[in-house]
Amino acid sequence: MSLNMEVQFDNIENKWVFLPNGEIDIYTSSKFKEEIFKHFSSKETDIIIDGQNLKYVDSTGLGALIAILKKLKDNDYKIYLSNIKPNIRKIFDITELDKLFIIRGEKDE
Repeated sequence: MSLNMEVQFDNIENKWVFLPNGEIDIYTSSKFKEEIFKHFSSKETDIIIDGQNLKYVDSTGLGALIAILKKLKDNDYKIYLSNIKPNIRKIFDITELDKLFIIRGEKDE
């Protein structure tokens, strides 16, 4: 499958908001990461990845998310995940990545 991404800047929260639509996998993870880095480098702020239209994430997608997290943390910014579907949330739980990412709407936000 493919990946399309809508990008917005939320002036109220002063954060980039990325809305991926499709799958973040071996075929799309580099495009996903590049798109986020492009916007982040133009204006460094915290980012939100809204997963409402995200259907699937594989290990390369997780790798891309970790690379994004590392770059943001190196610059003292945060990454928030919101509207994550249960099948994707389960991957974060199994890999214990839920301890590294801030998942909105939960106790660790």
